Amino acid sequence: MPFAQLVIGPPGSGKSTYCDGMHQFMSAIGRKCSVVNLDPANDHTSYPCALDIRDLVSLETIMAEEELGPNGGVLYALEELEHNLEWLQNGLDGLGEDYVLFDCPGQVELFTHHTSLRNIFFRIQKMGYRLVALHLTDSYCLTLPSLYISTLLLSLRSMLQMDLPHLNVLTKIDKIASYGPLPFELEFYTEVQDLPDIVPHLLEESPMMRHPKFEGLNNAVIDLVEDFGLVGFETLAVEDKKSMMTLLHSIDRAGGYAFGGAEGANDTVWQVAVRDGMRTMNVRDVQERWIDRKEEFDEMERKQLDEEAKAQETPTLTDDAGEEVVDSDLEEMRGHIPDSGVKVVRRP
Repeated sequence: MPFAQLVIGPPGSGKSTYCDGMHQFMSAIGRKCSVVNLDPANDHTSYPCALDIRDLVSLETIMAEEELGPNGGVLYALEELEHNLEWLQNGLDGLGEDYVLFDCPGQVELFTHHTSLRNIFFRIQKMGYRLVALHLTDSYCLTLPSLYISTLLLSLRSMLQMDLPHLNVLTKIDKIASYGPLPFELEFYTEVQDLPDIVPHLLEESPMMRHPKFEGLNNAVIDLVEDFGLVGFETLAVEDKKSMMTLLHSIDRAGGYAFGGAEGANDTVWQVAVRDGMRTMNVRDVQERWIDRKEEFDEMERKQLDEEAKAQETPTLTDDAGEEVVDSDLEEMRGHIPDSGVKVVRRP
């Protein structure tokens, strides 16, 4: 039974960067992975595409022939894919048991009320795939109470629309310290508890928010989110090994991979470690690493990288016969866990 992630989220949330990073990370830990691009507007992917919707439909052609704008063209393209799912099914059959990442368009209509993307996902599910929807949001939304409340509503609506195992992720968490101090600890935002505490900060954000009609609206939105009790957030720094491992562990548990992946008994030590949650981070660890002591940890990592580079430059020892001598102490210092292998390529 193959597994897949459905990567959704608004524009700029880091979907393609995530797919690139997760593809590299899975390759580094020995998990077979393929990426499928479902965004017809994404013509410069930094990852190797196993399937590309642009081979089926052309956004430029749709816009010209149907006289549509970019957003309408993307919706039209997804409707075309919905009516030509044999193309997608045949392509997925060729991937075998590979773990698949679906890089989806950023138009929020597609995962809030338009039905094509959801219908496509349900058809994929009927093919035997165990799916997890991953809704990415830029962590910049934490800097303004109004943005955070909007993010909660968007996340809740996408969870109800997709109707699949679902994780919400705050991306670019390694940048959060550069945005200035937050009024609450990170746990307040990720656990989505005690939401009424954010109302005073919401009122301070703009004089318009102090109007009585907005006060009633704010309270109604907060009550709505708390009554459902569904929204929570994971965090991600895509270039950090522990952050990627922690998120993948949560995804594996949500999709069932943690209870036995497609590879079964052939899992490597690294795959078992990720599945068992070895060296994962909780939200307090994230707070300490990326907010409270970011500069200190950055310096520690720089020193560690320098030491590893010097160790790799150590001359090879040979015996009298010219055979290489393995320094056991050096091997122990280097450790047995490889680097994450994630190298993000920024698109221009």
